[in-house]
Amino acid sequence: MDTLYRRLLKPLLFKLSPDRVHDLFTLIGETAGRTGPMRWLFGRAYGYRGRDISKTVDGIRYRTPILLSAGFDPDGRLTRILPALSFGGEEIGSVTAFPCEGNPRPHLTRLIRNKCIVVYKGLRNDGVDALIAKLRRTPRTKDFVLGISIARTNSEDAWCDIESGVRDYVESFKKLNEAGVGDYYTLNISCPNAFTGETFITPENLGRLLPRIREVSCEKPVYLKMPINVPWEQFAQLLDMADKNAIQGVVIGNLNKEYGDLTYPEDAPHEYRGGLSGLPTAKLSNELIKKTREKYGTRFTIMGVGGILTAEDAMEKFSAGADLIQLITGMIFTGPSLMNRICQTYAKTQAT
Repeated sequence: MDTLYRRLLKPLLFKLSPDRVHDLFTLIGETAGRTGPMRWLFGRAYGYRGRDISKTVDGIRYRTPILLSAGFDPDGRLTRILPALSFGGEEIGSVTAFPCEGNPRPHLTRLIRNKCIVVYKGLRNDGVDALIAKLRRTPRTKDFVLGISIARTNSEDAWCDIESGVRDYVESFKKLNEAGVGDYYTLNISCPNAFTGETFITPENLGRLLPRIREVSCEKPVYLKMPINVPWEQFAQLLDMADKNAIQGVVIGNLNKEYGDLTYPEDAPHEYRGGLSGLPTAKLSNELIKKTREKYGTRFTIMGVGGILTAEDAMEKFSAGADLIQLITGMIFTGPSLMNRICQTYAKTQAT
């Protein structure tokens, strides 16, 4: 299957626009997930069937320590097929209080030499009410974890209005808890390609949001999706604020805004057209994971995200201190067998 993807399918897919490929694979995945035989076929091709590598984190059991990162499946359409691809869970979203059209297309641009995708979706999603309805009517797969990433509705008119941003987060958070959908929630405070995506990456503004979140009754873990383009001093202040407000963990981290970090920066758009995924996020993510673990010990659950293109990259995340990992870009560049290979490599490390 690896050879088929690398030599035949990937060259064909990379001739199409990444937006079109994403839409196509979402449709295929959603359709295949509706039937048992198709889930079985995908599982035979890509499912992990080795020794038990399940892991319990914050009271939630993950049958594998790999999740699909937020951004690929904003409206929860792939929850039935992803278990067949060796994922132990996914982070749906980011979802916002109101439906959001997102930024103008293209939403995705490949930078092949850089092993990177420029992501410019702008939080396109159908809104929290539609997501709740979707998840309520979709059968759950046993031992497959559903996290939900929550962001502020992308609106140019309200970018500097802190209070409306707080209400937006709280509205979604409250509705999700009242509906009882999702196994954990992530507050995405660091989306770099939305008008309002980074309002709360200052300690002062985050200090206005988190106490209001705490007022909502919630018995599930709550995490923060962290920026990776801020100095460590600011990052640590955000962690201190999270600690003060009983946040259980952090997702490290979001997209890289610095085009100068590319191996071939001349391939990037001439003007800023979204954050960088893939390889340009790896070093920053690993460094912040390591520093967070060294400073805070086991205080925070850490989900490591960014630049996982091989099984060895995944092991670096675990070695740096991640409890779980999330990925998207590696699945696109390396192929859908990547998650199985990570699971097999992880199983070997656990056996020694």
